[in-house]
Amino acid sequence: MGRRTAFAFGAAAGVLVVAACALTASAGESAEIPPGTHVLLRMSNSITTRTAQNGDYVYLRTASPISVSGRTVVPVGSYVQGIVSHVRRSGRVSGRAELGIRLETVTLPRGEVLKFSPRLSSVDSNRTDQKVDRSESAIKQGGSKGRDTGQVVIYAGRGAAIGGIADRSWRGAGIGAGIGSAVGLATVLVTRGREVELHQGSALDVVFDRPLLLQ
Repeated sequence: MGRRTAFAFGAAAGVLVVAACALTASAGESAEIPPGTHVLLRMSNSITTRTAQNGDYVYLRTASPISVSGRTVVPVGSYVQGIVSHVRRSGRVSGRAELGIRLETVTLPRGEVLKFSPRLSSVDSNRTDQKVDRSESAIKQGGSKGRDTGQVVIYAGRGAAIGGIADRSWRGAGIGAGIGSAVGLATVLVTRGREVELHQGSALDVVFDRPLLLQ
């Protein structure tokens, strides 16, 4: 082997070594997710306060990536696991349904599992009044006062119509309305309010309150 060939071979080997070192350093480079970072998650399973219990697992996937300094550190589709921290069913007379979720880990595509504890910021309403109480990081259902009033009015109307037909007078309609109202009120008192429901595919927006260091 001539001097030129040996020199060229040695230079090429040196370049490869430097490149390998650079790749190793890049792979081992740490990144920090800053506080205030939002990420969208989607439910992989369904959960409702009708059946959920404390300690039940909640499974989700990231629906938006987390990027730091132009580099994606948590890609879309990463697995997220959490648990039900507390649950309260909707009451028959008072008390709104409430579901607490504590996120715990995220699994990256390369298999690394990291502790992961952002708080809930917003949630799909699922055509109800459920929303996140940020002070408690829990999902609470809205009240059912308007719906309850509507039920009483409907029953009163039905009772008035039946009473008027039977008696053929306004007096009969009034009696029927009173009976209908009583039936409507009794129905409301034995019927629970709406529950918190998160269906498969429901979206949750979460936000980091503290920085998260990724190795």
